[in-house]
Amino acid sequence: MKRLVIVRHAKAEQGGYHNDFERELTERGIDDAHKVAKDLLEWEIFPDKMISSPAARALTTARIFASELNFPENKIIEIKDFYFDYTSREFAELVQQTADTTTNLFTFGHNPFMYYMAKHMCGNFNGDMPTCSTVVIDFNIESWKDAKPGKGNFFLHLYPKLFK
Repeated sequence: MKRLVIVRHAKAEQGGYHNDFERELTERGIDDAHKVAKDLLEWEIFPDKMISSPAARALTTARIFASELNFPENKIIEIKDFYFDYTSREFAELVQQTADTTTNLFTFGHNPFMYYMAKHMCGNFNGDMPTCSTVVIDFNIESWKDAKPGKGNFFLHLYPKLFK
């Protein structure tokens, strides 16, 4: 089995588009990211590989998850195009090109893209993706090459309001 974890960044500062890339997480966003990551710990879902948008809010969310889940921060892979230029086809190819030694692949990015990727990769995800939403999708496969869009099975959806 292979597991894809799709995470929308946590709550970020409001701001105009002139500094969108640099918007940081709010205190609430930081707290939410810790809560969601700690819950993944309870589910015993640990990353083997993490990929993130390099935008401050996504990368900080990824770093918080890495800290809580004992994943080395320096191993987070930043993909510039995750910031808004990736297509659903490119995302599926990225997943399919993942080494089979990876069981749990975590991805961190922005809406609406992360929402669309959860829907695209999982045939039965019908939720919304507020900030810090984390969707866990299982593929009953041995090789990531076989992780076809729409063939994943929804396993878990975590979001901050679950912990209020």
